[in-house]
Amino acid sequence: MRKDVRILLVGEPKVGKTSLIMSLVSEEFPDEVPLRAEEITIPADVTPERVPTHIVDYSEAEQSDEQLYQEISKANVICIVYSVNNKKSIEKVTSHWIPLITDRTDKDSRVPLILVGNKSDLVEHSSMETILPIMNQYQDIETCVECSAKNLKNISELFYYAQKAVLHPTGPLYCPEEKELKPSCIKALTRIFKVSDLDNDGILNDNELNFFQRTCFNTPLAPQALEDVKNVVRRNMNDGVKDNGLTLKGFLFLHTLFIQRGRHETTWTVLRRFGYDDDLELTQEYLFPVIKIPPDCTTELNHNAYLFLQSVFDKHDKDRDCALSPDEVKDLFKVFPYMPWGPDVNNTVCTNDQGWITYQGYLSQWTLTTYLDVQRSLEYLGYLGYSIIYEQESQAAAITVTRNKRIDLQKKQTQRSVFRCNVLGARGSGKSGFLQAFLGKNLQQQRRIREDHKSLYAISTTYVYGQEKYLLLHEVMPDFDFLSEADLACDVVCLVYDINNPRTFEYCAKVYKQYFIDSKTPCVVIAAKSDLHEVRQHYSLSPQDFCRKHKLHPPQPFTCNTTDALSKDIYTRLTTMAMYPSSQPTSSLYSLTQRSVTMLNQLTHRLLARQVTVCLKPCDETHDVICFCSANLTRNTDYYT
Repeated sequence: MRKDVRILLVGEPKVGKTSLIMSLVSEEFPDEVPLRAEEITIPADVTPERVPTHIVDYSEAEQSDEQLYQEISKANVICIVYSVNNKKSIEKVTSHWIPLITDRTDKDSRVPLILVGNKSDLVEHSSMETILPIMNQYQDIETCVECSAKNLKNISELFYYAQKAVLHPTGPLYCPEEKELKPSCIKALTRIFKVSDLDNDGILNDNELNFFQRTCFNTPLAPQALEDVKNVVRRNMNDGVKDNGLTLKGFLFLHTLFIQRGRHETTWTVLRRFGYDDDLELTQEYLFPVIKIPPDCTTELNHNAYLFLQSVFDKHDKDRDCALSPDEVKDLFKVFPYMPWGPDVNNTVCTNDQGWITYQGYLSQWTLTTYLDVQRSLEYLGYLGYSIIYEQESQAAAITVTRNKRIDLQKKQTQRSVFRCNVLGARGSGKSGFLQAFLGKNLQQQRRIREDHKSLYAISTTYVYGQEKYLLLHEVMPDFDFLSEADLACDVVCLVYDINNPRTFEYCAKVYKQYFIDSKTPCVVIAAKSDLHEVRQHYSLSPQDFCRKHKLHPPQPFTCNTTDALSKDIYTRLTTMAMYPSSQPTSSLYSLTQRSVTMLNQLTHRLLARQVTVCLKPCDETHDVICFCSANLTRNTDYYT
């Protein structure tokens, strides 16, 4: 709603413009009337709509045409005053004032007009017969009021209608010629109906109607009032009420009725509660509430947001198969002005055998959007009505801003749930296959993906020490000469090479040495296409020797060319490394493991009868400790880290 209202009074000389203003202010007819009243401001607390109102008078005797044009351009509503006992002043409404105002205002932002018939105390007849054809001819005319500055008749009503014409205009809502709602109004009210239809059955039942009423007007409807509303609809249309609930047609009919009866404020109250502005567009303040994100912090959905999104999924998963078919996805996004998900989403998150987004995939896509582009996530939640359904000030209440990553590193623990892994490698090294395997797609399934449906992201859940976490894989396009901050900003790095292509490891080695050798970001080398024959890499060091030299884990073999279920072990390991970067191999730890091999060889001779195996692994998030576990130990037992 506007912060204030500016009302301009124009008309022929001596029709009583100034008298109307002075009678309103002093509540009595003035004995002496100046040529022009000074601009007055009525405080918000004494106006019915609680909005400050500025009233501006125009005097032909004191003001130039240029000053008039300036006032017209600043006005929110213009009252054209005529005298009911002066036919010439009535004729001037159409011959002079309306054309003048039309010429001085933009077609896309016409100001509403109020026709004001003053001096009704001087005649016994009404001027309405003459005025009604004028009202029907010009759409910008909101209403006509007959009043008397002398008798104080309809003075406060005049300015109330003028204020109402600005705050609750008819123009955007209703077409008087067709006697029906305008398309933009129908579109907005349809979204409001769908958001309020919590079970998505196409009907607002009594509970949903009461929730809607309480949301918009802060009070529920009494049972009898509910029945009265439905009975009004029943009497006027056959399909407005179904199963004792209000259909979309019935909902739209009610708002048409409100407007036809002059109760525009009812419809506008609903529209504004659901985020709409005067042009029936969702406001920027509603869609993009302010949220501060300090450097080195990430954005995640909180528990309430996931509960809300779960309810939205359940609402549209009509066949209860825990997946969204294309029609169900389309139905879910009907409250959006555009389709937010493209075909690449089906290759970004988990899908079922039919290629439909699963429940887990659905939540993963929301998690991805919130992490990469929180403003877009806020916008989407706004379309779905999160702040309204959950009665929050804004959808910013759905977002958790994580603490600075440096603090996590210092404390060696984190509360984050989403971790980013950037996947780098030469072209053809197997990066895309690595991403798609995370979603459970083997090589044969990946070959069916159309080129224009591919995605550079893959996100799903992994479990680390019993906790569900999201791992976000991002395939970085190979450009050794330039990697942006976004390419480098992540929690863990995958360097992928093709064991069957001798020219692919060199890229990994150079990227690591230029960008990550002094970084605290853990790195893992992936030996992709491990089902193929391994060839010698054209680099000074073998991948194994390179990893040993730089204190990295040995290259991890990986293939997606299998008919077996794809293992998630490597992805769990990546998530663990992202969560606990301090547990990665260090110089001291690496030398310890070398000494341990020798120690174990010595221990085998003395401890064979004890049957003890020694293994080294990170046991919790703060320490690296040696764990002893019972096992059969032979003279050739391997040592594992």
